[in-house]
Amino acid sequence: MKPIKLILTDIDGTILPLGQKVVSEHTRMAIRTALDAGIRVGVATGRALSGALPTFGGDATYIQTALAVNGMQVYLDGALIHEERLDHDQLVRIAEAVRAVPRAGFICFGGSQVDEVHLVSGVVEDLAIAFPAYAEKAQPAAAVPDFPIVKANVFVAGDMAATRALIDYLREKVPGIGFNLPMPAFLNVVPLGYSKATGIDHLCTALGVGLDEVMVFGDGGNDLEMLQHVENSVAVANAAPEVLAAARYRIGDCADESVAAVMLALAAGKNPFAG
Repeated sequence: MKPIKLILTDIDGTILPLGQKVVSEHTRMAIRTALDAGIRVGVATGRALSGALPTFGGDATYIQTALAVNGMQVYLDGALIHEERLDHDQLVRIAEAVRAVPRAGFICFGGSQVDEVHLVSGVVEDLAIAFPAYAEKAQPAAAVPDFPIVKANVFVAGDMAATRALIDYLREKVPGIGFNLPMPAFLNVVPLGYSKATGIDHLCTALGVGLDEVMVFGDGGNDLEMLQHVENSVAVANAAPEVLAAARYRIGDCADESVAAVMLALAAGKNPFAG
């Protein structure tokens, strides 16, 4: 393994266990240790940067390097260096298609920090089942807003089977746009072919870093492309089956702070997977 110069980790389910709101102090210490060792560490998350910040107790140190909104926004040293935007007409078609699905809905995000939640289709009670934090901030919207949109999601108050059925339905009804499945009841909307992997390429170009000098960690369906894209890919034990299959390395559960252990080994100049 070549020396790792860039570490990118998903947040929810990878370093932040389900039900917790703040990444543990031990994991934050591991990130700081890696940073002090000269390794760039950042997040690769479906959250907007404003949504990632509270998971680190409001300390922006941990998100200076970031692939936010599934790589739609790429940050380096705290500055936005690349942004993709979703097609307005396609979003309108998604919102209309979702209205035909019981207990499903569509949200999009706006504002300077991408932290305004606009509920275009569906009801807040079903959104609260799929993603409670977004339901708390949701504002009803009569239509898809006209402002530029980089983050949009579809939700359904149902299990994984219902979520997979919804994504199949949307791929048929709204071709030409991408969907990925980070967790049950919730879908990310992305430009067709765009993913966290695309965001990694933008970041590597800006840093002058090769893909073989990158290590990524993930657990959900929206991590799949980046784990397939990067040689040094790592899945936590609680990851989805297809993510476990895609990753080169598998480690312990998110709740056991397994990512932190790998970061500390890398910071100490060790290969955490040797032997």
